[in-house]
Amino acid sequence: MRLLQSITGQCRPVLLRALGRRYLAAASTEEYAKRNYASNLSEYNTVLNSLNAQRRHFLLRDVYDDMMLDGVQPDQDTFKSLILGTMKGSSLQDAFYFADQMKTMGLAPDVNSYNILITLCGKCKHSDKAIQILEDMKKFDVKPKVQTYMCLLNACAATGHLDRVYAIVRDMTAAGLGLNKFCYAALITALRNKTPLPDDFGTKIIEFVERSKEWTSVEESSMTAENVMMDITEEELYNMPTAEYARRRGFLNRQLTVYHAALHACADLRNVEVMEALLEMLEKDGKTPDLFIVMQKMRCYLQCGDIDRGLKTFDDYMKSGNLPAVELYTTLVEGAMIGHTPKGMQIAQETLVNMTSRNFYLSPKMGSDLLLTAAGDETGGYAVANYIWDLMQARNIIPQFPAVEAYYKGLKKREIPGDDPRLLVVTRTYDDLLARRGPRRPSR
Repeated sequence: MRLLQSITGQCRPVLLRALGRRYLAAASTEEYAKRNYASNLSEYNTVLNSLNAQRRHFLLRDVYDDMMLDGVQPDQDTFKSLILGTMKGSSLQDAFYFADQMKTMGLAPDVNSYNILITLCGKCKHSDKAIQILEDMKKFDVKPKVQTYMCLLNACAATGHLDRVYAIVRDMTAAGLGLNKFCYAALITALRNKTPLPDDFGTKIIEFVERSKEWTSVEESSMTAENVMMDITEEELYNMPTAEYARRRGFLNRQLTVYHAALHACADLRNVEVMEALLEMLEKDGKTPDLFIVMQKMRCYLQCGDIDRGLKTFDDYMKSGNLPAVELYTTLVEGAMIGHTPKGMQIAQETLVNMTSRNFYLSPKMGSDLLLTAAGDETGGYAVANYIWDLMQARNIIPQFPAVEAYYKGLKKREIPGDDPRLLVVTRTYDDLLARRGPRRPSR
């Protein structure tokens, strides 16, 4: 297997844990050099950075274990790359493992590493651990920054701990710190995640959006040089719903961060009334909805079963002359398939055909998500699921296992001959993926 070799650009093959650890005891120095993909700290750090850049975070632990086998001592940069990668890969246990390893080697995490750990806790819905990290910082005499409290604020918001969020806000204002757009976004997220949902949800959302227009701060952005060097955006650091679009040119208007959080919450909660009130506020502010806001408007209508208004929102945007994006198509397709109604499935298929004709293509994740949803159609003709499968096959993309499994089982329930070419390909793919999932390393 030449996965790490392809990443580092070297010609020496590597055998990862998935295929058995490399056997070094009997190897000569020359043989060892040929089969090893990194031999010193600099090379290992380069590999880790490459893995993070290519979003292959699942390999970080393997590379670290190889470092230990090679007797290469990690440094601060090594652990920063490891902790950052676990955050982007949402691997909480690996993150704490690396933090513990760091301390064992006498390398205390700095404030930026602690901030990323707090962010990861929020991403994984573990706000209690986020608070423990703040106590850990005090124990090791690491002074928190404003950014630290903002990470903690958003971590608590992710689990709906509204009382903790309010307490952090009070502490920040008492210390003379102004609340910026990410703080107001956190307040909205906390309301959205509160269980049970507060009765005054709509009123509070509108209040927070209004109040956010008055925010002032010494620094417009809380980004540090360290964050820039680590290639992490504010949206990623604070777990904003826009995090995955933050690097997309023309996708987001960053002045609308609070609106993004509010409208995303409305779509999740199917609250059309508050959503429309927010859009009216946006219009009065003289702002034009960006792509993310258009997607949330579509989601809100579609989640409420209002396919006509969801489709109209899509059509209006397409006629506006603004640049479209594949996510706009997939939002309509996914929403139209809710309930697997004949009308919705027809719109979904027509949208996919239109998308393809305009040279937009599904990523592996998009295709897998849509296939999983389409495969849930138990009464229809399976035309949409078949079309999504064919689109992915045409580009040699293998969907994720849950999607293949659902599609395979859906085909088996239908009256399809055992020698049907489609069924044979899907069965072979399903069996291959199932075999690969065989004995796996226990989750950490």
